[in-house]
Amino acid sequence: MSDDLALVQTLDFFTPTVDDPYTFGQIAATNAINDIYAMGGKPLTAMNIVCFPIKAMDKSVLKDVLRGGLDKMREAGVLLVGGHSVEDSEIKYGLSVTGTIHPDRVLFNRGARIGDKLILTKPLGTGIISTALKANAVHESLLQKSIACMTELNKKACELMLAAGDIHSCTDITGFGFLGHACETIEGSDIGLRINSQAIPILEGVRDLVEAGYLPGGLYRNRNFRIAQIEKAPTCPDWILDVCFDPQTAGGLFFSLPAAKAQALTETLHAAGIVDAAVVGDVVGRHPGKILMA
Repeated sequence: MSDDLALVQTLDFFTPTVDDPYTFGQIAATNAINDIYAMGGKPLTAMNIVCFPIKAMDKSVLKDVLRGGLDKMREAGVLLVGGHSVEDSEIKYGLSVTGTIHPDRVLFNRGARIGDKLILTKPLGTGIISTALKANAVHESLLQKSIACMTELNKKACELMLAAGDIHSCTDITGFGFLGHACETIEGSDIGLRINSQAIPILEGVRDLVEAGYLPGGLYRNRNFRIAQIEKAPTCPDWILDVCFDPQTAGGLFFSLPAAKAQALTETLHAAGIVDAAVVGDVVGRHPGKILMA
C-alpha cells in the first residue's frame, strides 16, 4: 500500500472440533486470526464464512457459533465487516481476516539461522483429544485444557515475540502438525533442526490417549508425507513422535531467534501467562533439510 504499510490476509474454515456451538465459533475464529499473528501482523477486519444445513439444524446453533466467533474478534480488536453463507450438508465456520504490517517486518516460515533457538508457545495434542472425544474417551478436565488452548489467541505471544526482536522465522502450528510445519521451515535449505523431544510441551493426559490408539487420520497423513525428513534418535519416545504429527487447531507460534535471547523471552512469556512456552530445539548446519528428534 505504501513504503511503510502492507496488507496481510488469510482465510480458514472447518467442521466442528467440539460439541458446543459457541465454543466451536471461538475456536474457528481464533484459528483464523492467529494466522495474521504468525506473520507478525495486526488483524483489523474479518468476514464470516458459513456453511450450514438450514433444513436439518436449528438456526439457534448458527447463532451461537457466530456469537462465539464475534466474541473472539472483539477480544482481538477485529471488526466484522461482512461475510457469506451457503447451505451445506454439514456445518462449517471460519473467517477471512485482513491485517496490516510494515512491509519490511513480515515474518516468514523460512529464514532461521544456524545457532538459533526454537520456541514453541502452546502445548500439542488437541487433534488427538478431539478424536478421543468422538468416542467419549476424554476426561472433562483434559477437554477443558484442550479448549482453553484452542481458544487462546496468539496476540500476546506475538506482541512479546516482536518486542524481543531479531525473529528470523515464524509460523503457527495447525493442520500439518508440529513436525509438518517445522519441515516447511527448512525444506530445500542448507539448515536442519535438532528438536529436544523431552522439552516439547504436550497436554497432560495425551500420552494415555495415544497409547490407547486415539490417533486422528490427519496424523497418519502428516507422518506419511514428512517421515522421510525425520531422523528419530533412540532417546525420542514413539508416543512423542506421534504427537508431533498430530494436526493441531489454533496451535501456538513456532519461531527462531538468536540463542542469547531465547531464555529471557521464554521467561517473559511465562510471566505473561503463556506458561507452556518452551525452548524446544535449535537450528543446525548438520543434516540440512532434515529434523533430528533427540
